Amino acid sequence: MLMGASLNEIKQRIVSTKKTSQITRAMQMVSASKLTRSEEHSNNFQIYASKVRELVTHITATLPEELMYQMGEYNDTEINYQSMLAHRPVKRTAYIVITSDGGLVGGYNSAILKQMMTIFEEDHSTPEEYVILAIGGTGADFFKARGVNVAYELRHLSDQPSFDEVRKIVSLTTTMFKNEVFDELYVCYNHHVNSLTSQFRVEKMLPIIDINHDEAVSYEQEYIFEPSRETILKQLLPQYAESLIYGAIVDAKTAEHAAGMAAMKMATDNAKTIIDDLTISYNRARQSAITQEITEIVGGAAALE
Repeated sequence: MLMGASLNEIKQRIVSTKKTSQITRAMQMVSASKLTRSEEHSNNFQIYASKVRELVTHITATLPEELMYQMGEYNDTEINYQSMLAHRPVKRTAYIVITSDGGLVGGYNSAILKQMMTIFEEDHSTPEEYVILAIGGTGADFFKARGVNVAYELRHLSDQPSFDEVRKIVSLTTTMFKNEVFDELYVCYNHHVNSLTSQFRVEKMLPIIDINHDEAVSYEQEYIFEPSRETILKQLLPQYAESLIYGAIVDAKTAEHAAGMAAMKMATDNAKTIIDDLTISYNRARQSAITQEITEIVGGAAALE
């Protein structure tokens, strides 16, 4: 009876593990489909982002030198466009931290959150020196539980987030920067390298520092700007900053889908290994039970002789 109970228990474990394997395999396929769409979405957005960057680079490269100097130095004049390009003394730093809303993505979230705590410890002496804008419930809950100042949180983004979904946090960050709530902004997230690899990144978004005038496109005939270059740039710079932030969000979401696919593949492979081991155990236990039964039959027959 004990051997029979053991066989039934092993058999039930095999059945339940097979059901779990079917679920994880289905989730792996769903994540793979999401990853494909997200990579396509990211690639399409890069076309827009590169064009905005090209325009900003070209316009700033053709502005008079004295005007660029005023734009690049902090002052209270209207002409510096509320210092989107300006560097000012850093009293507080803001971090947009992008995580997932739930689990089942392997070490995707833990890698980001561990790095962030290291940044806080190494780069800041007091919690008043930094503020968090959290995208994703995992990060928001993590920081709140540790008493970190979370100024804003955004949860439940769609798998391929539109700009309308993140417009509020993107616009909020640029407004807070112009209003000197903080003096620099970094976006922290996992960059998608490929389906198996992601890489933690910390990118400075504000003030805008990555404009290289050597990249400016030259034309045989210069554009005629209507309205002026300064007016266009005043509208274009916030859009450029917003495109950088949105691009990081799309990139992070792609990395999240890749992490989910890898985690579910690993779970499916582990389930297969467990099923194989249980099947071997079941066959051994069954063979042992058959051998015992044969022994008992032989022993009983011998006793009758």
